[in-house]
Amino acid sequence: MKSLAQFLRSNFKTVSFGWSLTFLSSFGQTFLISLYVPELVKTFAISEGTFGSIYALGTVIASVILIAVGHTIDHKPVKTVVLLNFTGLILSCLILSFSPYHISLLILAMIGLRLTGQGMMSHISQTVMSRYYGANRGKALSVAALGFPMGEAIFPICITTIIVAFGFEIAAQTSAVFLILCLIVFSFRSLSYFDKESQVAKKPSFKTLAKDFGGIIKDRRFAVLMPSTFMLSFTSTAVFLYQYTFVEEKGWSVSLYAAFFTGYALTRFIMSVIGGLWVDKFTAKKLYRFFLIPQALGLLPFAFMDSITGALIFLIMTGISTGVAGTVKSAVLAEVYGTAKLGAVNSLFSMGMILSTALAPLLIGFLIDQGVAFPYLMLTLFGMLVIAILNSQRLGNIPAIKEVTA
Repeated sequence: MKSLAQFLRSNFKTVSFGWSLTFLSSFGQTFLISLYVPELVKTFAISEGTFGSIYALGTVIASVILIAVGHTIDHKPVKTVVLLNFTGLILSCLILSFSPYHISLLILAMIGLRLTGQGMMSHISQTVMSRYYGANRGKALSVAALGFPMGEAIFPICITTIIVAFGFEIAAQTSAVFLILCLIVFSFRSLSYFDKESQVAKKPSFKTLAKDFGGIIKDRRFAVLMPSTFMLSFTSTAVFLYQYTFVEEKGWSVSLYAAFFTGYALTRFIMSVIGGLWVDKFTAKKLYRFFLIPQALGLLPFAFMDSITGALIFLIMTGISTGVAGTVKSAVLAEVYGTAKLGAVNSLFSMGMILSTALAPLLIGFLIDQGVAFPYLMLTLFGMLVIAILNSQRLGNIPAIKEVTA
């Protein structure tokens, strides 16, 4: 921990950039968008299932667009990409506030929020931190990843309060105003030191991009790494989106379960820090093979324990996996692929992660509608996680790329 404190003192200016973007990615994350759902369902007179389909559609489209724009961080100045993304996120919040005029605006808002919020904000942060740092990459990514749990702790309270008092339209407009203030701050901040480590060059042709992406997908490293990245987000979204349905089915206290969620946020925060230290000590390659195990084991007491303690165990175990993953998932890409085309690589894996958050509600929602019991739903997720964990063991046979970075 002493080394982390020293690192922060020496690198606060650069790592605070990464933290800021992950913190602000909250505006496109599932946990924040879900707060608008009750009001949106009432406004448009649609079912939760219909909204889930709109959300999934927006997420899938956003993941595809991310492939087309994610590589810009490889050949454009970081500041240019950041300011353009801020503009897109601000516009998405404003479109959401005006969505009652037509449901097409709601679809457009979902695409924008998922692309510029969850997608690009996280993508830029993780790519820039991975590329800029070498020996201290784990520490840098762990500090940047702290923006996720801090956003989960702060923004839901603020947004919920505004929605209850003034309505979701004002909440979305307030979000836009806050982001405009952040945009102004970033516009006066120099980010040129990140460009020294990037390949700010001529935009590659479509043919070159297609060749790069095709090469990444065909490479066996993609098949080894993608399933674990996919399953972490898939499992978390599948459980968290329907968590209160599961809690009521088990006959547990909703308020007590909500209180337990603090344990998840705290565990994720702590493990984000520890995960960064472990990456620098053991390498991300070694940790990637095991980071899903806590979440997989946590599903078993969640499914079969009659006591609500089973839910607490699951939340803590998921907090461990999610916290460590915040650093490990990004660092392993730099270790295995190198940093020359890290933006393109990261955009593909970000697409997979975002796509998983779209498919999870569809699959679990379908199984619930078919009457599949809660324990069997959790066993299904457990089996999928086990397969991903076993597949990731092949990573031990893939050599790391040695590069000299800052």
